[in-house]
Amino acid sequence: MNHPIVSEILTLFKTNGGSMYGGEAVTQLEHALQAATLAKENQASDALITAALLHDIGHLLNDLPDDASDKGIDDVHEVLAANYLAAHFVPAVVEPVNLHVAAKRYLCAVDPAYYDTLSAPSKTSLNFQGGVMNELEVAHFEQNPFYKDAVTLRQWDDIAKDPAMKTEAIDFFASAIQNSLK
Repeated sequence: MNHPIVSEILTLFKTNGGSMYGGEAVTQLEHALQAATLAKENQASDALITAALLHDIGHLLNDLPDDASDKGIDDVHEVLAANYLAAHFVPAVVEPVNLHVAAKRYLCAVDPAYYDTLSAPSKTSLNFQGGVMNELEVAHFEQNPFYKDAVTLRQWDDIAKDPAMKTEAIDFFASAIQNSLK
């Protein structure tokens, strides 16, 4: 039997996951499923698969409109998500989720060509999420033991915007979620 938080998360995606993913051509649910699918295809741990699935759950927990980022509003969804997940999940889930926005800023700093791979909405949000990291921020980011997982998650996040990609249904990932609990 699933832990109550697993059922709560599955229900949250089934009820609120149909909203569009910030100017992209996929819904929140499609984006989450694509990121988790990419993690699974890359033989990631259950914790990193769960982080990939739940990295943007903060968008589903706030009351802002779908186009908030188009209006320059940073919903700080990564912090909202990490706070929501911290009570139930291992740090290997919570930390990459918390760091996935910083990972975009980091990648722009350490790989200048990375910026050109970002979608237009991701470039827009980068500006109000702090912009490209400076040297001190890069060094601080690399101090976190989960920074490499956050970078990997970020790379899946960037790809997981394909309206034609086929994925399993959300229930397929319930066991990975269950296995990532504290």
